[in-house]
Amino acid sequence: MGGIRIVAAALVVAMSAVTASAAEITVLSTPTMKGVLNDLAPAFTRATGHTLGLIFEGVPVLKRQIEAGEAFDAVFLLPAAMDDLTKSGRIVAGSRSDVARTAAGVAIRAGAPKPQVGTSQDLKRTLLAARSISYSRDSVSGSYFLHLFDRLGIAAEVKPKLLVVTGRSPVEAVARGEAELTVITVPNIVEVEGVVLAGLLPDELQNYTTFSVGLSANAREPKAAEQLIAFLRSPAAAAALRSKGLEPIVP
Repeated sequence: MGGIRIVAAALVVAMSAVTASAAEITVLSTPTMKGVLNDLAPAFTRATGHTLGLIFEGVPVLKRQIEAGEAFDAVFLLPAAMDDLTKSGRIVAGSRSDVARTAAGVAIRAGAPKPQVGTSQDLKRTLLAARSISYSRDSVSGSYFLHLFDRLGIAAEVKPKLLVVTGRSPVEAVARGEAELTVITVPNIVEVEGVVLAGLLPDELQNYTTFSVGLSANAREPKAAEQLIAFLRSPAAAAALRSKGLEPIVP
């Protein structure tokens, strides 16, 4: 936290766009960025005077809300969704900035025996042996998980064991003992108490996810939102991203 305070203080001087009056920036975001944004919000406020109003939902849900006219200043989504919303005029053209990427891994309950997931065959055996597996229909990770079963040739055996989770993370179901495991991006695992990362998916099955930020075409606070994007390029933001299992993308 000391490093964040130092960088935040420096940004007060370095960011020439600091405004005389504080603004509240409405930020929509995939839950994967929740830990990072919650950690960085106080430092950003100290640096600029602006506060963040954070709303977290799965990418498909956010995309539908934005298409229906949801008001916001900045949004964190996947590149494909960002590009679609730019084409439809919801996101300012040229405002998209890729912030970070992360890998997918297997989450299990803390204290449970750690399964082998390092190779395709290891992962296949682990999924077949699991008594219950949680996943979310309203997430890109959930869609990839279903596709993974087909790639491994085990869809028929595994799908009857799926626990469909709505309104919460499938990782929470693992933490509560409702499911034995799930596959999801790493930040969604390390942020939840009661679960651990059993391991990353093997390279041949890995699914790296990139997260992008963009500005609303109807932003109430466009200048303040631009400062947030600039702040995400700071050393403090890079450290926060790494601490949550994300790899910063350097422009």
